[in-house]
Amino acid sequence: MEIQFTQSRPQSARLVAQVTDKGKVPVGLDKAMTEGMEAARFKGNTGQVFDGFVDRDGQVFRLAIAGAGDAKDDARLANLEKAGAALTAKYQSIGNDELVLDLSDSNLSGEEAASVLFGLRLRNWRYDIYRTKMKDDQKVTLAKVTVVGAPEGTQAAWEDMAHVATGVEFTRELITEPANILYPETFVERCQQRFEGTGAELIVLDEAQMEKLGMGSLLGVGLGSDRESRILAIRWNGGAGDEAPTALVGKGVTFDSGGISIKPGPGMEDMKWDMGGAGAVAGAMLALVGRKAKANVVGVVGLVENMPDGKAQRPGDVVTSMSGQTIEVLNTDAEGRLVLADALHWTQEEFQPARIIDFATLTGAMIIALGNEFAGVFSNDDKLAKDLHDAGEITGDRNWRMPIDRAYDKLINSPIADMKNIGGRAAGSITAAQFLQRFISDDTPWAHVDVAGMVWSDKPGRTWNKGATGYGVRLVDRFVRDTLEK
Repeated sequence: MEIQFTQSRPQSARLVAQVTDKGKVPVGLDKAMTEGMEAARFKGNTGQVFDGFVDRDGQVFRLAIAGAGDAKDDARLANLEKAGAALTAKYQSIGNDELVLDLSDSNLSGEEAASVLFGLRLRNWRYDIYRTKMKDDQKVTLAKVTVVGAPEGTQAAWEDMAHVATGVEFTRELITEPANILYPETFVERCQQRFEGTGAELIVLDEAQMEKLGMGSLLGVGLGSDRESRILAIRWNGGAGDEAPTALVGKGVTFDSGGISIKPGPGMEDMKWDMGGAGAVAGAMLALVGRKAKANVVGVVGLVENMPDGKAQRPGDVVTSMSGQTIEVLNTDAEGRLVLADALHWTQEEFQPARIIDFATLTGAMIIALGNEFAGVFSNDDKLAKDLHDAGEITGDRNWRMPIDRAYDKLINSPIADMKNIGGRAAGSITAAQFLQRFISDDTPWAHVDVAGMVWSDKPGRTWNKGATGYGVRLVDRFVRDTLEK
């Protein structure tokens, strides 16, 4: 979506929108509009939209009023995003290619106005490249927003936010692509294309290199697939030269059949987004690199496809991880932690990070615990966990801290190896986190973010339609702003 700024309404405008607070009526409205709003019970509640046709100086156009809720609400910026999102949700397919956002009489700050634009752009994203028989009234036509009378500071705030929007959209794109199109090698290729010329350094490990490093845990997951596994690292050095980087590590299972421990058929198609953690890391890195974040950050993703085959890993197999620890694989559908085990260890060996945050669609148990409202955070560091929680409350990428404790370790102890890759039914998300913690150096602050319930939505949300949400990008961006760029 193109967004441009001007001081006067284009004569060609046929769709004009304004934003109003709860209980307030925009100035200069025609009687028909004001009485129509009253008749429609339009109060200016968050995300509420009313429209009608008006005649101004002989020009007839559609005027839409979006509600932003109470101006004193603590969630002011979020409400303004919802107001913008409500506009594109309603008008993206009505035939207009341009929406004029008139802020001439608003009392918004530059940051608040930019938040409206953020919601407008994010909610307008849709991935239709595989649809060939859409009716005209189903196609997205809205391609441009022209902002009239923007408050001071809006354009600068938007230029900064636009990079975050680009990152969110990239994450959604990666997660939406089907597994026959996006697999480990093409995931890498797509990132190479998007990061070309940005100043980021990309490092790729193929199977031969991973085998030489002893990554038996990660490589074991991909044995049953014709698609080769990969590790991709995206490094951005925007901070001080002697500053240890913050590492983001993502689970990238581009399709998860469950392997020999095969999943039930119904719903298996959803497992194309089992790389949601890797998608979040790639999108977050694109946002940080795009806005030239003043921090050193490296994003590492372990990319595999988990398929059943004559060469596939079997339940009961024992693999040796890069760290030297051995793992009894009791269930090949608990594969994400096997991928992360080697990705986490390699990240620490290669980059000596100051802290690690991993993102993974790791356990269905996380959805049972928290539903689709919060990601689960497991951490060995109170400050890191709090910083992630605070960033989530600001951005809407909400998360809730869950316990880890040595008492749970006995659930993953193996009688023949250092550990097994599953516990029992009890505390499934916790035992998965306990497993990962065994691959973290004791003195390294670490947080594991289980995003199983967050990367995909079956219903429209704050700034997304049904499908990929882009969860994680905004969380990382805000975390970096508030903790690393101060």
